[in-house]
Amino acid sequence: LQLFHWTELIQSSPLAVERSVYEVVGGAYRKNNVTTIELRFNPMKRNRGGEQDLDHIISAAIRGMDRARLEYPVTPGLILCLDRAFPYALNEIVAEKAMAYLGRGVVGIDIAGPESDGFRPADYRRLFERVRRRGLGVTVHTGESGPLEEIADVIEELQPSRIGHGVKAAYDPYTMAMLRERAITLELCPTSNLNTRVVSGWEEFRWIFDTFRRNGVRYTVNTDGPEMLKTYIRDELSTLGRLGILSVEEQLQAAEWARQSSFVASLTDLPLPRTAPAPRLQVEREEA
Repeated sequence: LQLFHWTELIQSSPLAVERSVYEVVGGAYRKNNVTTIELRFNPMKRNRGGEQDLDHIISAAIRGMDRARLEYPVTPGLILCLDRAFPYALNEIVAEKAMAYLGRGVVGIDIAGPESDGFRPADYRRLFERVRRRGLGVTVHTGESGPLEEIADVIEELQPSRIGHGVKAAYDPYTMAMLRERAITLELCPTSNLNTRVVSGWEEFRWIFDTFRRNGVRYTVNTDGPEMLKTYIRDELSTLGRLGILSVEEQLQAAEWARQSSFVASLTDLPLPRTAPAPRLQVEREEA
């Protein structure tokens, strides 16, 4: 998390934000042939505590996306992050900005930041109802390192269509039933969860994926910060296939769920290319 803090400081100007977004979108296409990408960030953490105008920061991110779209066959979208550590008033401002820039590049909102017992999803119920009515996508970081009970609270109070991480849901049948019945998609980030020691190793991840599959829980495979973690979507899928955790068919199913749950409006109208991901092979047990 400290690495993210320094990154936010370095990017805290309109020029830096524009270049960062442009480089990330273009780099994802050049390195991994990623043609649809959602970038999420908190604009208040890119304006040096109010030194920069918030609209300038958001507009700069949109300019970066527009530049990338002119040069590459990509479809990007922005998700603006609220923060658990922020007071409600500041988070409300970020949500208002997200609604104001809907249709101009912003496609959704998120709540991120370290999970703790002090965060109350109920406090944000009305705000999230407004956001959903306006047509923005809703995802929430939960079920990673915080209390397991928070996942169910988030689902009941905020009604997200996706959950960031959510690996702890595998340990609670009631929570998995809620996810299944409401068709909520989990954004699983294997390498990130191993680096933060939220998951102990690949064998635990094998059990997590198997548990979600048996209980009908939808999930996608993600990177959670490829440039900082030095992992890309092809690396995640290749490892899951090489270790025999996900078969080719299961990887294609995860990609289809990603397409269906994307906040980028045009993506759900496109057919999924039927190219085979990394093959599933039997290998010796490995631990992270």
